[in-house]
Amino acid sequence: MLAPVIATRSRRCQTWPVRTLRLLSFLVVISSITLLNAPAPAAAAELAEPLPVTLPASHPPVAPGGSGYVGAQTCAQCHAVEYQHWQGSQHAKAMQPASESSVLGDFKDVTFTEAGITSTFFRRDGHFMVRTDGPDGRLQDYAIAYTFGVYPLQQYLIGFPDGRYQALGIAWDSRSREQGGQRWFHLYPGQNLSPQDPLHWTGMQQNWNHMCAECHSTDLRKNYDPQHQRFNTTWSEINVSCEACHGPGADHLTWARKEGDWQRLNSTKGLSIALDERRGITWTLADNASTAQRSTPRSSNRELELCARCHSRRGQFWDGYRFGQPLLDTHRLALLTPDLYYPDGQMKDEVFNHGSFLQSKMQAKGVSCSDCHQPHTGQLRAPGGKVCLQCHIASRYDTPQHHFHPAASKGADCVACHAPTTTYMVVDPRHDHSFRIPRPDLSVALGVPNACTKCHGDQSAQWAADQVKTWYGKLPTGHQQFAAALHAGQTEAAGARDLLLALLRNPEQPSIARASGVALLGERLDPPAFEAIRPLLSDSDPLLRSTAARALDGLPLEWKTRSLLPLLDDPVRLVRIEAARALASVPRESLSAAQQQAIQKGITEYLAAEQTNADRPESALNIGLVYVDQGQFAKAEAAYRAALELQPAFTQAAVNLADLYRLQGRDGDGEKILRHALVRDPRNATAHHALGLLLIRQKRLPEALSELADAARLGPENPRYGYVYAIALNDTGAGAQAIQALESVLARHPNDRDSLLALVSLQHSAGHSQAARVHARHLATLEPDNPEVQALLRRVE
Repeated sequence: MLAPVIATRSRRCQTWPVRTLRLLSFLVVISSITLLNAPAPAAAAELAEPLPVTLPASHPPVAPGGSGYVGAQTCAQCHAVEYQHWQGSQHAKAMQPASESSVLGDFKDVTFTEAGITSTFFRRDGHFMVRTDGPDGRLQDYAIAYTFGVYPLQQYLIGFPDGRYQALGIAWDSRSREQGGQRWFHLYPGQNLSPQDPLHWTGMQQNWNHMCAECHSTDLRKNYDPQHQRFNTTWSEINVSCEACHGPGADHLTWARKEGDWQRLNSTKGLSIALDERRGITWTLADNASTAQRSTPRSSNRELELCARCHSRRGQFWDGYRFGQPLLDTHRLALLTPDLYYPDGQMKDEVFNHGSFLQSKMQAKGVSCSDCHQPHTGQLRAPGGKVCLQCHIASRYDTPQHHFHPAASKGADCVACHAPTTTYMVVDPRHDHSFRIPRPDLSVALGVPNACTKCHGDQSAQWAADQVKTWYGKLPTGHQQFAAALHAGQTEAAGARDLLLALLRNPEQPSIARASGVALLGERLDPPAFEAIRPLLSDSDPLLRSTAARALDGLPLEWKTRSLLPLLDDPVRLVRIEAARALASVPRESLSAAQQQAIQKGITEYLAAEQTNADRPESALNIGLVYVDQGQFAKAEAAYRAALELQPAFTQAAVNLADLYRLQGRDGDGEKILRHALVRDPRNATAHHALGLLLIRQKRLPEALSELADAARLGPENPRYGYVYAIALNDTGAGAQAIQALESVLARHPNDRDSLLALVSLQHSAGHSQAARVHARHLATLEPDNPEVQALLRRVE
């Protein structure tokens, strides 16, 4: 089969609308026991009055209802030991009504000051209260409705009249005083969060209903009403109870009590999910082996994906989670992107374990969460590194001949080297669950962290690499072999394509790393990349299938239709909606009636997925992008305006709305939208860039240059802004300034092809022959197969 001709221009550098934003709504949600710690669009004004909260004296067992949930106390009637273990767990205390027994913080008229705001924690009429800055910046009194988490910190939720609960930005350090705890502290110290900031406790990024609730309660239903912009969030139990993992228990209760037609439930015992992957399994040592092997290979991922529903960085895109069904039916798993992970896969931001564990050799060999963690207490099955010695023979690994540290020292503990911690939320150290061999040599080559210098902070990565080589006679490489490929792809370095192609074709490497490589290749889709990605459309892993479908969005229409139409019938929802989203731009007249029907069915499912997060402006933006692709401009405008109504300072929606007006010949309206957006968010580089392009179209060059200059200054992380500004400068005769602007871009983004190409041309025209040759040679190393680049090199040589 002949390969299609594919445009090689990077979609990373597209002007508006930015297609990569179409999945924002799936990535803004975190699956954690905490809140997102990352910047986001500015928040709109919030309601000021706190919701009166009546604190229940107790939380009674749930009566069986239509949902089939029966409550933990019902389970305890037969499973008393498991219930007792669970009662002492963090799951049992994940969320609780604020009461004398649940609140750990000091509310005895204690004050805490951060960024010039003094907050007071006190009691009133039996309630736990805080006087702090509200959405208008003024001090107000708020009642604490719920506690959130328990150790090493406890957060507090405050209710508002529209059904929102917001997480206070000041938390209680529940560690012992000797550990530095028993104090109030701010989760964003030194950031001076104003009420307009989305990370302010009243802002959208601190909203419990969307950001946190699913993973702290059982049978959580967000119940957002988009017509009235209100939440009516409900749960069967306030904490993470038995049925949060085992599913609704009504059928199991019927089977256990032998009631009604209970015999029809014999095959499953009425359970929604069989968590039996470890039943009858042993881990045994073969002769002369030092690591145990699973007696039977693990044939399913039920337990891993059940835990990953919350213990992963993911976004929910579909209500109605079904136990035992693929995680990607309802949730999108984050890939190894540079904002979340280092290129070798070590965690950078808080990623909650699953994405890390998928990279590990342990996962590849069949280890599941409960092999190491007791599922009801949540504790390790053995303390510290001793849990590793369940499978890794102590005589080989728990010796100075292996770890080269004094016995019983910190460096002798398995997890210190193979699962080092990173501290999040100021006081919460989290272990990296990728369980990797320390690679200080990669620190030298790629700048990633390593376990050695985390302890030996006074030493260099080169020192650590030399030590490792001295100890072992070589530099151990370990299971993860994708760091060079992802680093090259993320920095667009020379040889990146070949490294990524090799990663895609290596089934021994973790699927999450290969999927991350697919996403990078999709940004510069060419025939070799297509040929490497195409087989993954039928891979057994839906993570690879879904990522491949998204990556092929840039195919010519005929090839895109041919490649992606079969995925509209995929058994996993994420794969279907990725294919449908990519096919939305295919003209109807080029399709048969059956193809049109299949694509429209997929788009309907995609739109329904976006409506799951109708409380978020990103979802409205994504819906608008679909309608733009389909030429339904009135519906697109309504969607963009809905996003701005949800959050007036969501500048991306304003930018896309202005671009929609461009398509309709309404640049005058677009200018008003962009200028209004910049009044709200004057430092938004994207809006300045869009306004600059609009002014260029109107031939208002001095004004345009000012806006493009602001975009380049405010958004140096995006090389496109500096590149466009330089081209505009050159077009106005300011060639020397244009060269300076391009050099500034390349100082930060040395492999940006567009900037290099422009700089070579401008330097050659200006008579700077030597400089032009240097940059042309660098460009040729990045694009060795590009005939245009080779011709340019010959011209300047």
